[in-house]
Amino acid sequence: MNVDEVLNALKRLAKADRDTAERLRATAEDPHPVDALCRVSTELGYPLSAMDLISAGEDYYAAMRRSTNGGGENSPLLRGEDDYYEIFMAEIAAL
Repeated sequence: MNVDEVLNALKRLAKADRDTAERLRATAEDPHPVDALCRVSTELGYPLSAMDLISAGEDYYAAMRRSTNGGGENSPLLRGEDDYYEIFMAEIAAL
């Protein structure tokens, strides 16, 4: 499974199970929230590493930058668009 598939599976689990949703939300309180999310994800049967999560966010952001304004360096800065953890947590909070 790639990172997007893992995060989508976790969202489905969180939507179906309140305890899972709470475990995922609690990762935000951990001093190392990305590591905590990866630990919970792996415990739930969806292996995820911090490096995979960070890399996926950076890859997504780089592709988005290439698609705007011809991909030049004067493309607008899209604040937070490379942080898959924060995007995921916003989606979990909305459940």
